[in-house]
Amino acid sequence: MPNIICITPDGQRTELQVTEGTSVMQAALASGLPGLNADCGGACQCATCHVYVEQPWADQLASMDETEDAMLDCTGEPRQPNSRLSCQLMVTTALNGMVVRLPAVQ
Repeated sequence: MPNIICITPDGQRTELQVTEGTSVMQAALASGLPGLNADCGGACQCATCHVYVEQPWADQLASMDETEDAMLDCTGEPRQPNSRLSCQLMVTTALNGMVVRLPAVQ
């Protein structure tokens, strides 16, 4: 089972064990991780599951579609080159150890 590391704005690190095919958002919500709202429940319609994906994993992710790209213009914190919506990040074994940082505001 892959592990994903989530870092909150205050520096708290939480390691999530995630079943393949589960989104980072689903895993974070299931674990009670604070700072990830996911108001739309993973429908890519609210941008409240925004994360910053650290390298080298950011370059290994599937390309975002037009909907995710548009939603990232609506985030509470500034969009960065490594910004993604965690509802669109499906975990695979290739992403084992991936680090995502949560913004201060969703």
